[in-house]
Amino acid sequence: MLNPKTQQRELAYVVLIDGIEPIVGSDNCECAVVGGWHIMVRKGQFDVGDPGIYFEIDSKVPNTNPAFAFLEKRNYKIKTQKYTFGGKGNFISQGLLMHAEDFGWKNGLDADGHTLIYDPKDNSRFWYADGEDRFLTKELGVTYADAEDNQRKAPSVDKYKKMAQRHPEIFRKPFVRWLMKRQWGKDIMFFLFGKKKDKKNGWPEWVSKTDEERIECIPWTLKNKDPWVITEKVDGSSTTFTMKRGKRGKVDFYVCSRNVCFDSIDKPCYYETNVYWEMAQKYGMFDVLKHLLDIMPEAEWVTIQGETYGPSVQKNTYDLTDREFRAFNLIVSNRGRLGSKEMADILWDCGVPCVPILDDAFILPDTVEELRDYVNSEPSVINGKIKEGIVCRSQDGVQSFKCVSPEYLLKFHS
Repeated sequence: MLNPKTQQRELAYVVLIDGIEPIVGSDNCECAVVGGWHIMVRKGQFDVGDPGIYFEIDSKVPNTNPAFAFLEKRNYKIKTQKYTFGGKGNFISQGLLMHAEDFGWKNGLDADGHTLIYDPKDNSRFWYADGEDRFLTKELGVTYADAEDNQRKAPSVDKYKKMAQRHPEIFRKPFVRWLMKRQWGKDIMFFLFGKKKDKKNGWPEWVSKTDEERIECIPWTLKNKDPWVITEKVDGSSTTFTMKRGKRGKVDFYVCSRNVCFDSIDKPCYYETNVYWEMAQKYGMFDVLKHLLDIMPEAEWVTIQGETYGPSVQKNTYDLTDREFRAFNLIVSNRGRLGSKEMADILWDCGVPCVPILDDAFILPDTVEELRDYVNSEPSVINGKIKEGIVCRSQDGVQSFKCVSPEYLLKFHS
């Protein structure tokens, strides 16, 4: 789930149980429904309306917390799991659902009747089942399951810590350390020392980092019956190219991964070679962005975002021998994110391939299960095999979400 305040993905948070369903073939377990997620739990562990703590797929819990000891055989990783119950039935469980009592906490209600989980030993520690006070990723030490994802997707160091790293001699002083324990003190120090000029090895401030919300977290979106544009989701590494107008006709060009900006092809990244600069050179992104600024004189900057995929990027190589790039975002300063069809028309003319458009007037089904069936109904346009999923986007490009195939996750990410 995306944290609306930080726009970073949260891996653990408080939820409410929407439903309890039987699992065919199982005598001891049942299915807890949370939004669009279906999670196997012990019978009688939860009732409808109870709060619980949900851990997303592809996350990892710390081995130092005894509450997670039962995950030792799985290396403390939470993945999509398929259960057959001795051939009596099939059930795919996505994520982990735990009770407040597993951590020595309790369920409760506040004075206004809102459901929460709280620590009976500390009245200041409580988490609501909705809103911004629900997230427990940091509290419980949850990280991404894969080392690669922790480098590519984990949140960047916060702005205050970066500021302290740039001025260590100042931030070691006792008075400054005292100030940094208070929000108003942090704000003062950031005003004095936090601002810096844009540099090519610093993240361009006008660029939003890429991530799509999962439909399972926002199933109510399916009530929107306007036509949507459906594109294939490509399993790769998020890549950003952006250019901003500078002084006296010059331009500033940036090449970025999900969280890191690279000022040259020699700057190391997670991979053996800098795949992001390789794509910049392969598709002539400097010239493409310069051309877009030339034909869009009112734009201050323009950004192309997409996936780098192929050998050594993810387990799925798409049967390629060389890495390739597919764009999924074209963002212009004075217009925002363009719709998928307009993006494709513009970028194809520039020699930049885009994610495949599967349907440009798709009406969303009523349930998450039906949408997953649609995902699995046709193979990947790229290599004719099982596809990772789809991205659904409104016609104007403003709203979007993703739906990922559980079967794909079992094959490539379990």
